[in-house]
Amino acid sequence: MAISFDRALGIHQHTVGIRTQRAEVLASNIANADTPQYKAQDIDFKQALANAQTRQGFAMASTNERHFNVNLPPTGELKYRVPNQPDTGDGNTVDMQVERNNYLQNALEHQASLTFLGSKFRGLTSAIKGE
Repeated sequence: MAISFDRALGIHQHTVGIRTQRAEVLASNIANADTPQYKAQDIDFKQALANAQTRQGFAMASTNERHFNVNLPPTGELKYRVPNQPDTGDGNTVDMQVERNNYLQNALEHQASLTFLGSKFRGLTSAIKGE
């Protein structure tokens, strides 16, 4: 009997990748807090997760039966964040408090997904060993 990782791991296999991408975007925002004209960006997590669940990724066409099937995971769409504060004069829209809070929340949710995946793998290991 084959193990279906999609069914066994559920939604959490997708959330880890999207949370990693979002952490990179938020870190970039923090790193560019003093860069003139820099516009804060973020990933629409719900949309990215919906794309991942429906597998709206990128696939390459194969012209020969011996070609490998290559499917790239869907990426989260980057969007510019609507700033909470008026223009600071240099065109930068990064609000450090918002970025830090979003980064911390994303890190906590990323860790929660990793913990959940770890428990799923422990359960699968126990089932395989017959424990």
